[in-house]
Amino acid sequence: MGMSWDDAVLIEKSKSSADPTIVTVNCPDKAGLGCDLLRIVLEFGLYVTRGDFSTDGNWCYVILWVVPRPISLTVDWERLKKRLVSCCPSIMPAFYLEQLSSCSQPIPLYLLKVFSMDRRGLIHDVTKLLCDLELTIPRLKEMTTPDGKVLDLFFVTDSMNVLHTKIGKEETCEHLSVMLGECCISCEIELAGPEYECQQGLSSIPESIAEKLFSCEFSLMEDASKVKEASVMVDNLLSPAHSLLQIQCRDQKGLIYDILRISKDCDIQIAYGRVSSSVNGVRNLELFIQNEDGKKILSVENQIALCSRLKEEMMQPLRVMISNRGPDTELLVANPVELSGRGRPRVVYDVTFALKTLGICIFSAEIGRHSTLDREWEVYRFLLVENRKFPLTSKQGKQDIINKARRTLIGW
Repeated sequence: MGMSWDDAVLIEKSKSSADPTIVTVNCPDKAGLGCDLLRIVLEFGLYVTRGDFSTDGNWCYVILWVVPRPISLTVDWERLKKRLVSCCPSIMPAFYLEQLSSCSQPIPLYLLKVFSMDRRGLIHDVTKLLCDLELTIPRLKEMTTPDGKVLDLFFVTDSMNVLHTKIGKEETCEHLSVMLGECCISCEIELAGPEYECQQGLSSIPESIAEKLFSCEFSLMEDASKVKEASVMVDNLLSPAHSLLQIQCRDQKGLIYDILRISKDCDIQIAYGRVSSSVNGVRNLELFIQNEDGKKILSVENQIALCSRLKEEMMQPLRVMISNRGPDTELLVANPVELSGRGRPRVVYDVTFALKTLGICIFSAEIGRHSTLDREWEVYRFLLVENRKFPLTSKQGKQDIINKARRTLIGW
């Protein structure tokens, strides 16, 4: 006998917009499960007000108190439940073996081609619809033609597993055509072919720009106040079997996901964790952790490396800067990639929303990868069109764009 999937994830919806919805996950454990769950929560635009995690290494129990951000966001709770359930290992052996087999298969990548007349906010509107349809965008290429038309190439993965069918492709294109209206010229979806190969190479960022964007000092330059607010310590005295990781930092979008992502990539096992509610914009987390071998983290060198990595990415989970590309102005956004190869959720959505809000048009856009000595980054490049309200040649105009993008990306 086995526990049904309906029991693995329970969602107790809030009775009012002021109260959080309670999401409970009760299932067999697996490496990185907490990170995978929090990634989905972030994809759905949910903010975790507080949370508890516990596991004995075989079975885990996770409870999250979540609210939509913005509060007006409509959440499809049934879809959320299905997505969370898809992360949970089954306790039925036959199915579990089948699940492990399917996880080892590469995720199909589809190429969505959208050809339309250009208009302000176009790329954000398309991105928003793709997010609503639970299509993830690992690669993007947008090109504007001299006659005012735009060709968007979205390389997407399908969380709902419908694009492999003809009707799934047709319905997706129909949604896009309705949203774009008379601007839409054509829309088609196919499995990504050889043209994808040219999209997954390293991003060709000038060396001088890359050196600044990926430097360890970048986060310190961006916001010195965060340095004083971020604290990460390891205590080996409180528990005989676990190291206590104590974290205090400024609250921000995706904070818990970032911490669990780093823990997953560093092979850190979390036996118990508590995420406290934000107080005056500051979060406290307590995690009882072990090495991959099930032992405490006793090495001072390993403690320093873990704390430094956590502190660096808590202070600056994303890098944002403006540079000149010849006579043009380019907005660059970069974030670390999970060891599994997945980038951060909703970055394209947030950046294009910020630019649309400022009334700034995008001439071209692309997503690529860049490797440094210690990690791989996902890099988003947006070539911007001059705007009267925010003259891109002025220092203040550039800083306003950076501030708006950062607030949208990591601020609640």
